[in-house]
Amino acid sequence: MLELFGTLGPSCADKDILVQMFQEGMSGIRLNLSHTSLLESTDWLQAYHAAAKECGIQAQLLIDMQGPELRIGTIAGSLNLKNNAMVTLGNAEEIPIDEHLLQVMETGDHVLLDDGKIELLIQNKEDACAKAIVIRGGLLSSRKSIKIIDKDITGPVLTKQDIENLQHAKEYGVTALMQPFVRNGKELKQVKDTLHQFDCDDIRIFAKIENMTGYENLENILPYADMIVIARGDLGNDMPLWKLPVIQRKISDLCLQHHKPFLVVTQMLASMANAPIPTRAEVSDIFRAVDEGASALMVTNETAVGKYPAAVIRYLYNTANEAFKWKES
Repeated sequence: MLELFGTLGPSCADKDILVQMFQEGMSGIRLNLSHTSLLESTDWLQAYHAAAKECGIQAQLLIDMQGPELRIGTIAGSLNLKNNAMVTLGNAEEIPIDEHLLQVMETGDHVLLDDGKIELLIQNKEDACAKAIVIRGGLLSSRKSIKIIDKDITGPVLTKQDIENLQHAKEYGVTALMQPFVRNGKELKQVKDTLHQFDCDDIRIFAKIENMTGYENLENILPYADMIVIARGDLGNDMPLWKLPVIQRKISDLCLQHHKPFLVVTQMLASMANAPIPTRAEVSDIFRAVDEGASALMVTNETAVGKYPAAVIRYLYNTANEAFKWKES
């Protein structure tokens, strides 16, 4: 059967809820380390391991590294960015960003925030800040992703916090890591070498394909990855959205050709963050992913902050199981 991953967060960081999720078919969980650390998540992870033990499951713990993805800084509370409003970006401004990111911004740049949910247009660039108009608004909170369209800017393969987390990975029962924005095999080789340094060679490496560079270099990446992740959030920001299904299919086909397992993630059951049942389109998306050969599926906000984490896993498992039976028939 497929591997089915939830995401750990405040909505499911309770042993009883996690037990329900295992009982509904979850095989492992993701912890997003862009917003926390293993040490800061100790209570959540203790609840997770206790639930797995109660269910008699050798559960997978998948940590999602910070990696080279660019993010905004810390915001007090959240910002309600309304269409046509003016906002300021800078080191100590309304939307805090790193200096190196500010330096490459130019008037006329389109900026995507929070996986493309919010879009800004830079109206005026100064030395210490940039003024922008909100093209597509929404609620913005700390540490959300930021991307300047048509500019390839990345951070280090592993951040200082990534390396600190890997030092403690074994003691927290980590079984796999997700490396964001993989662009070539050399980056994964660096991750492998770091794992070896901390005696973590048995930790699987999931390579997230999140931009066209990673997609175009996929054959170079495949030998270094245990699993390819079709991460449709940021990947969909790197092209017109209507092209994304074709790219997803091409990645799937190439993985199958090379006998490399792949995982599909992003908005699998997005409506269930607030609704007890999914849309027809969502269950069809799950079915399609399995039918096209996925070895794993993952949900994110649906279980981390959604209202119905156990129900999310029920629909994910049952729909995937129907697709699996169809393929086997």
